[in-house]
Order: sequence, then C-alpha cells, then structure tokens
Amino acid sequence: MGIGFNANEILLMAERIEHNGARFYRRAAEVCQTDEQSRKALLELAEMEDGHERAFAEMREALGEQASKPSTFDPEGETAAYLSAMADAHVFGPDFDPADIACDKSPGELLRMAIQLEKESIVFYLGLRDLVPPTSGAEKVEQILQEEKSHVAMLHSRIAELG
Repeated sequence: MGIGFNANEILLMAERIEHNGARFYRRAAEVCQTDEQSRKALLELAEMEDGHERAFAEMREALGEQASKPSTFDPEGETAAYLSAMADAHVFGPDFDPADIACDKSPGELLRMAIQLEKESIVFYLGLRDLVPPTSGAEKVEQILQEEKSHVAMLHSRIAELG
C-alpha cells in the first residue's frame, strides 16, 4: 500500500513550513549583530513568510470536502504527527540556528540564502506532488509550487533592486 495525502494535509504542512521560516528570520534579526539594512531584510523576509502562510491557510479554507477527506484510516492521528515532523525537518526546523547561517550575511546574501531555501521547498513539494491523488486536491500542490516559484522570482527582483 502506498502513502497518500490529501490537499488539506499538504497545505497544513506548507503553513507550518512558512511559520517556521518566519520564526527563523525573526530570530535571526534578533540574535544577529548585523547592520540595520540586513536586520530590515530579515524582518521583511519574516513578513513575506507570514504572507505565504496566510495564502496557504486561505487555500486550505477554500478546499472542498473531498480534498479534506482523510486518505487513510488514522484513528491515532499519526498522519498529522508525521506531517508535522516532516515540516519541522524541512528547511526551517526548530533546531535550525540563525546564528549559524544568517549573522554574517549582507542583505543581498540574505536574499540569495532565502532563494536557496525557497528552491529547497520547491524540490520538497515536487516530491510530495505525486502523493496527492487528483480526487484529493492534487491541483493545490501545483498551486503551492507556483506560489513558491513566485517567491523565488520576487526575491530575485529584490536582489536586482539592491544593485
């Protein structure tokens, strides 16, 4: 028997990843002794992640019944625990220390770091895409992928603005 998820479960995971990202960027702005421009860039990245989290929450709220229907029998709630663990292990896990990667970066380097993390998210969702059957809201995973790609494009334009 293969593993399958529904769009609701994937969107919950996407929301958690964005929440973790916002927390990471805010923590980096707090602990890093950087110049004001870098601190501002970190806080803007946190706000961007907040917006992504809201977008995914809105997508999830608009789901139909079929896309929210559990894909497997799970009386113990193991699917939710598994998805939370996957989200926390992805990109911005709780043990991801901002001081290790963000404190010595210029605003441009911070944006390039954010682009790399967004690209990792794209790869992550590409791997999940085949685990959501069409009847369970597979098109929502495609929407997540498009949203993540737009984040990369937006970050690239921000780098261009820096000169």
